[in-house]
This record gives sequence, structure tokens and C-alpha cells, in this order.
Amino acid sequence: METAAAGSEESGAADGPARAAAGQEDGGGCEGLWELPVERCARRAECERCSRPQKVCLCPFFPVYPLKVSTCLYIIQHPAEESRVLRTVPLLAACLPQDKCKVLIGRRFGEDRYPELAAVCRNSNTLILYPGAEAANLEEVALILPTPSTIIIIDGTWSQAKDIFYKNSLFRFPKQVQLKTSISSQYVIRTQPTNTCLSTLECAAIALAIMEKNDGIQETILRPLQALCSFQLQHGAQIHHSKEHLLKNGLYDKPMPKNKRKLRRMELLVNNVKI
Repeated sequence: METAAAGSEESGAADGPARAAAGQEDGGGCEGLWELPVERCARRAECERCSRPQKVCLCPFFPVYPLKVSTCLYIIQHPAEESRVLRTVPLLAACLPQDKCKVLIGRRFGEDRYPELAAVCRNSNTLILYPGAEAANLEEVALILPTPSTIIIIDGTWSQAKDIFYKNSLFRFPKQVQLKTSISSQYVIRTQPTNTCLSTLECAAIALAIMEKNDGIQETILRPLQALCSFQLQHGAQIHHSKEHLLKNGLYDKPMPKNKRKLRRMELLVNNVKI
């Protein structure tokens, strides 16, 4: 052991001058490299309207002119959604006039800081789209609600939307409504909790079609979403089945949650119980 150690030290001592010399040579080489011009990578050309690469521009799928609607939408967006690349709210906004689709980003909305939103929430013609035991079906409410009206939609994951809905007292004032539909989401590049959970754009499209009594509105608003998903799938994205589908078919490959409440929710998904 002592011999091996001594040999190692000798080897290190012998290599010292060589390493120093190599270091000097490398240093000189590096100095030369610093003087070379830097080649900048050219960014892909982007569309000014939809901010997407021109090869996958969505503008041909938007309506030529913004849709004429009397219903106004207020999208309450959780801050985490703003940073997502493939979000649907910008697609929705591109289909509607600016004064008919207003996006507010945040978690807490006090009356002092958001006086306009507070006035909207207190208006008797305002609805908030949030499912639950106390929610009425939008189809039934639309028959008796005068026009023009306003619909508030919360944009975020289920837990984010729940947090915003219950921790902002302003959202207690509008009448709570829900969509009575069994259609599956076409937003197949993002995982949904259940087969019937819809993206914000899809909810808005169905709600506007009901309020305006015009099914063509739904088809027009869904067109850019369909194109977005098609482009992504063509460029390597995979179809995302809902958690409900994965659990029922034994395809869920993530660890089961340890939190009892979350575990209970997943059990309800498997048993097809509405949550």
C-alpha cells in the first residue's frame, strides 16, 4: 500500500510541469477563441398576430372578422396559465372583439383593486360558469336571462379554479351555472381529469353558442383549437388521455397520491362518480 501511494505521488510530481505547460498552451488557445465572432442563431420567423412560427400559423383558422356577439366574457386566469405555451385563451380572444373578451390575471380579486369586475359581479345579468350542486344549467338560465349579459369563466386547473372561486367573495354574487354536456374535449394534447372536462376555450364556445342561440359560433371558435392540436400531433406530440381513462384501463403509470383526499378523488374517477 505504501509503495502504491509513493508511486502515485511521484507520478503526480512528474506530471506537474507538463500540466502547467499544457495549461499555458490551452490558455493561449482560449484567448484566441475569445476574438472569434459569435454566430447568433436565427429565430424562426413568427406570425405577428398569433405569435406562432409561420409554418404552423393559426391565423387561417381564425374568423376573418371578430364574431359579433352581445355576450361579454370575463376570463379570470390563474397566473400559472399565463406561462403555458399551448394555452387556449389567446385563441379565444382572437375570435372575439376586444370588448367582448376581457382577461384578468391573478389569484385574489378585491373590490377596491378591481372596481370594474366588482360592478360586473353585482350585475343581475352576470353569470359565473362553475359546476357544482348549486349551479343551474346554462341552457335553462339562457331562456329567461335578458341580453346583453356577462359570463365569468375561471381559467386554470381544477384545484386552481377551486381556490380562486372560493377565496374571492366577489364570485358569490353572480348566478352560478354549469354546462350540461357529455361531449369529450378536443384539447387532446393536454391531460384532463375526466373524459368530459373541457378547456376554457371549449367552455366559452359552448356557452356563447347557447347564449347567442347560434351553433355556428361554437364551430368557429373550436376551429383554431383543432388546428393547434393537429399541428402538435404532426410534430411529435402524443394524444393525452384523461386521468379517468388511464385509471380505468390500468394505464396510469405515476405513483398513487399519499394524500387521502386526492386518493379518494382518483377512486371516484375510476367509479365514474361526478366530482
